[in-house]
Formats: sequence, structure tokens, C-alpha cells
Amino acid sequence: MGRLGSQVSAGDDQAAMSAGERAQRARGAPARGEDLGHRELLEHARRQAAERGFDRLLIVDSDFHQMENDFWPELLDYLESDVLRDMFLAAGRGGYWVPGEIASGGIQQVSGRIGPQTAWSESMTGEHGSARELARIRETMEMMASDYVSLFPTHFLTLSGTSPFQHMEAALARAYARWMTERVLAEEPRIISMLYLPFGDPEACLRIVEDFGDRQGVVGFMVTSTRSDATHAKPYMRLYRAIEERGLPLGFHSGFNFHERSMQQFNKFLSVHSLGFAYYNMVQATNWVVNGLPEIFPKLKLLFIESGLAWVPFLMQRLDHGYMMRTSEAPLLTRLPSEYLREFYYTSQPMEAHDLDALRFTFKSIGAETQLLWASDWPHWDWDPPRKIWDLPFLDEPAKRRILGENARELFGLPDRTAVPERRVATRA
Repeated sequence: MGRLGSQVSAGDDQAAMSAGERAQRARGAPARGEDLGHRELLEHARRQAAERGFDRLLIVDSDFHQMENDFWPELLDYLESDVLRDMFLAAGRGGYWVPGEIASGGIQQVSGRIGPQTAWSESMTGEHGSARELARIRETMEMMASDYVSLFPTHFLTLSGTSPFQHMEAALARAYARWMTERVLAEEPRIISMLYLPFGDPEACLRIVEDFGDRQGVVGFMVTSTRSDATHAKPYMRLYRAIEERGLPLGFHSGFNFHERSMQQFNKFLSVHSLGFAYYNMVQATNWVVNGLPEIFPKLKLLFIESGLAWVPFLMQRLDHGYMMRTSEAPLLTRLPSEYLREFYYTSQPMEAHDLDALRFTFKSIGAETQLLWASDWPHWDWDPPRKIWDLPFLDEPAKRRILGENARELFGLPDRTAVPERRVATRA
């Protein structure tokens, strides 16, 4: 699929553009389909950070992505099964390959205003594997003025819950945990991670929590929300207890799935992306609340990642309405569902900011000043820089500071501002 902008010449009549596109041109925004390279985007972020004085703030990026194919051979060295390692290497002919991974993921890299995320990784020179990964992350942190970044995989998010090869998922998740803790987190104290859990195998999840929960930089654990395994099922209770006992949060990272029956009605990625990322976290939040898990695990903190925010007030109203009419179906609850939802944590990206009045109501509904964490979702096409929070006109400076870093510091148990490893904000022209 080519970029839409390649079909429109520079001499096209202004009337051929929509009113929205003409307004974007007037503001200096790129026209539809014009490529913006990742380095160009980071240069914008660098200027924004310098103009707003982000060097004086604690900034924690709560959702920063890796591309597993960038360090795939190195990751496979950590597989505990020689048979699986040989199979992955042979099938992928030295490159990335996982059976059963959802197709259509590549559609995110076409027809947008931002160039393919693979181009960012390919632009890095020097060593490969973890060395190049660390260089990429450090450069991006410098440009965005981030003190910490919380790393998540990308391809594995589409594998969890959808692959029929659960033993492979469990083996890969454990290899990823070993690689992450030994080659990345141990090398850079400013990088943290909520380790990926192979949720199709509850026992494998529990072993990862027990074996890696006390490693440097491990600040929690993450489950992919796009799944059909019921998160309130009995086999997961020991897992939740183990995470709660360690005082770590549990994250639900959302996504999309073209192959789910309801999503097969859509013929555009716009539709699947708009509903899917919100829908799957709504499912997990609903099951968690209605089945009384906040009462069973009262000290276990939840973080809902990459699903925006607009869905939360909607779910609060719907669940409160239903609960008041059918309280007998949620006997463990001692409060309204919305009160539990208000105690959960949420990452901001992709923040629906087109209507600031609606966004302000959403912030009030979720208690954003204490429950919201800024996230970039870098290097994906819809990422948000820190100024997306800082420039909101209805927030005062203390609230902005909390959302950009202090809330994450408290949730993840990070050092206070005076103990943050020295960070340099990029100032080059």
C-alpha cells in the first residue's frame, strides 16, 4: 500500500484538500502522507524539551517499545531449549520468525504521517543486539528529556493470547526476561521494565515472577490484553498473589486483533485501532472489577497501558448503572465499580485531545493528578511527546509534574528526583 501523499502532486489545487488539511498546512503541520522520519520527530521533541525547561522535571516514559527482530539472534541465545532455538533459527533463516503471530501488524507502518518504525532501528550504526538497543534508547531519552523509560516488547504483544503454540510463547517470554535483565536492565539504571508474562501458561508466569521479580530494573509485570483467557480464572490466583506480595504493579497492555469475529466487520485499520485498543482493556478492567479481584488482592495495583482514556468514564457509568440493578452478580464488591476503576492507574497514550472539554472531564473522572502516567509509545506512528501533557491548559504545574513523572515514580518505586542518575537534555542545534 503506497502512501496517500505520493498520489498528490505539489501543484494540486487547494480545493482538492479537505478543510482539515488546509488548516494543517496553515499551521505548518505535514500534509497527509508526507513522511516524517523518526530523527526529525525527535528533533522536534528536543526543541520542545528545551523551550519548556524539561531538564528541571522528573520525566518517566511509561510505555517505550522495542522491536524484537533488532536483537533476535541474541535473544535466542537465552532460550533454554536447544530444539526451539534451532527451529527458530532455521525457519527464520537467521531473521525474526514466530509461528502463529497475528498477521496485519505491518499495516500500522503504511499510510501514516510517520515513516516505518523499522527505519529508526535501521538508521542506527555500530554494533547489533543489546549494544545497539542501548544506544538507541539512550539517544531517544536524551532527545525527549526522559529520566526513565519503561520498556515493552512489540511483536510478543501480538503473540500472547492468540498463538496456538503456548509452549513456544512461554519459552520466548522466559528468554526475553533473561535477556532483558542481564543485557539491558543491568547495564542501564535509567531503563526499567514490566516484564512480559506468557499468560497462556499460568505456571510459567508464576516462575517468571519468582525468578525475576527482584532483579534490577524490574518494576512490575505485564499481560497482553488482546486475549480470550479469562483473567479472573482460578489458575491465575497464585500469580496475582505473588505479584502483590512483592509490592509490584500488574499492567494490561492493549492492542488490536483483525481476526476476532467482531473486528472482522471492519475494513479499515482506523476502525480496528480506534475501538480495539480501548475494547480489550475494557474487557480486562470489567472482569477484574465485577469478579471482585480488587477485594481479593487489595494491595495489587493495576496499570492499563496504550488504550487512551476516553473509555474509562464510559465504563464507570455503565458498570455503576448495571451494578445497582444486579448487585447479586457481584457479591464481593463493597463499593461501586467506578470507585475501583478510579484507583487503577492509566497511561496517557494515545490521549484523545481533540475536545479539551471532554478531556478535562475525563481527567477529573479518573483522578488524573494521582492516577495518570505519561507514556510516549515510541517509536510507533501515534506516539505522544511529553509536551502533550505539559501544554494542557486546564492543568496546573504541580499536576503536570505528577503526570509526567511523580506518579510513575511512586507506582514503580523509583528514587526521588535528587537520586535520579545524571541525565543530559540534548541541546544541539
